Amino acid sequence: MFKFWGSQEEQVRPPQDVITQSWYPPSVSSSRPGTPGSTSSRPQSPSHVSPAEAAGIISALKDKSVDELRKLLSDKDAYNQFLLSLDQIKIQNNLRDELREETLQLASENMEKEPRIMELRNQCRIIRTTELAAAEEKLNELDRKKKEILNLCSPASLIRRLQERMKETEEESDNLHRQLLDREIDLGSFTHKYKKLRMDYHRRALIQLAATTT
Repeated sequence: MFKFWGSQEEQVRPPQDVITQSWYPPSVSSSRPGTPGSTSSRPQSPSHVSPAEAAGIISALKDKSVDELRKLLSDKDAYNQFLLSLDQIKIQNNLRDELREETLQLASENMEKEPRIMELRNQCRIIRTTELAAAEEKLNELDRKKKEILNLCSPASLIRRLQERMKETEEESDNLHRQLLDREIDLGSFTHKYKKLRMDYHRRALIQLAATTT
């Protein structure tokens, strides 16, 4: 029980214990450790309450009578009503409501976009199964042709083709010489064609020699 003083000013001013305890809900007050040598638990100012917030709470409590303070400590509904009337709580509730509205709005917009997302997903599936497959086939064909061209332009391939052409030229020279012996061609035509064939043969032979030497 609280002791009442004779003067009107002392009766209005609540005891220090009542002001301190009225900051906290019962769960917080019961969890605070008691001071040494005392059997009752006296709450201390929590670290998460700033001086400005504490000053605001004290300002809201200082004009209340002892009966009003006792009611806050004993009546859960009165305590909750007082708690919701604090500016700090109002600000937090407003922020919570704004965040909730924004979250609901974003969720609603996402739900509205769901059909479009499904449509785009189906289009991507069609592209993967049709256009992409055709593009991959064309790419593979181009890659195959590229490898063939590179093989044709390789030094080994060039030397092999030179050797094949030299062999063909040698066979054409032999055939032309046989035609001369069989009198199937006159000497002037033979000399002109044979000279050209031998020049081609020796030119390719020099190229092959240079390539193999390098």
